[in-house]
Amino acid sequence: MNTLTAAISLENLTVSYRRHPALHHVNGAFARGSLTAVVGPNGAGKSTLLKSMLGLVRCNDGRVITHVDVKRIAYLPQQAEIDRSFPISVQDCVLLGYWQAQGNWGGIDAGMAERARRALAAVGLEGFSDRPVSSLSVGQFQRVLFARILLQDAEVILLDEPFNAIDSRTTGDLLRIIAAWHAERRTVIAVLHDHDQVRRAFPQTLLLARNVVAWGETADVMCEDNLLRARAMAEAVDEHADICEVSEAEVLALSRLHDDHTGHAHAGAHHHHHHHHDGGAQAGTKGGLQ
Repeated sequence: MNTLTAAISLENLTVSYRRHPALHHVNGAFARGSLTAVVGPNGAGKSTLLKSMLGLVRCNDGRVITHVDVKRIAYLPQQAEIDRSFPISVQDCVLLGYWQAQGNWGGIDAGMAERARRALAAVGLEGFSDRPVSSLSVGQFQRVLFARILLQDAEVILLDEPFNAIDSRTTGDLLRIIAAWHAERRTVIAVLHDHDQVRRAFPQTLLLARNVVAWGETADVMCEDNLLRARAMAEAVDEHADICEVSEAEVLALSRLHDDHTGHAHAGAHHHHHHHHDGGAQAGTKGGLQ
């Protein structure tokens, strides 16, 4: 995939936390305009992958190449990472979507405020503008955050477990918004755990178990064989191994994989590029709200 068709490329991306491996030699690219689910067992490196693409975590090896303006990447972290006690109204929370482009509050005019109201209506929260965000349910707050992304006019949208602890009606509404983003040729990458949801709504899937298990058309990736391999690889990881040292069990699990994405993962010499992708970390964050 060349730079004209890729939105974000990953080259030998390796990340570890406190010498525990989180991502191992991940290679591949997210096509422009693609709608991709990122799935895998707990501890598979899914959230780390999103943070790596934003430059929020340091790459131990390899690199992330962003083929779009980093200011046009929107990021929605897991709800658990967001401080909802921040004293701010729903309207002002949505207006934070402009902050990245404007750089200050002086740029907010009547037209922008009207677009913010329309964004709230689009996510089913008409009339909520003046409410404090602390008064909202989890599902309502997630709608507010989606409204904020609507204002950002992002080329790439990264969503980390966007439907976790969200009611089914809200999930359905937000899935329709994601489908609309896809129809507008925006690149959407979402970490998800509901496999049925992935099969229904996401054409592309990346299955991770620290390494890439499979990446491509959802129907091909989400076969039982691949899911079993991902589970076996996750269970086989030796948590006490050095960054690029793998247990015999993991080597056996890896050896069963014939996918091009993973073939040479641990074989040859380890090249230390230490490229670090900066930027993108400011994707719509301000104050206590991320």
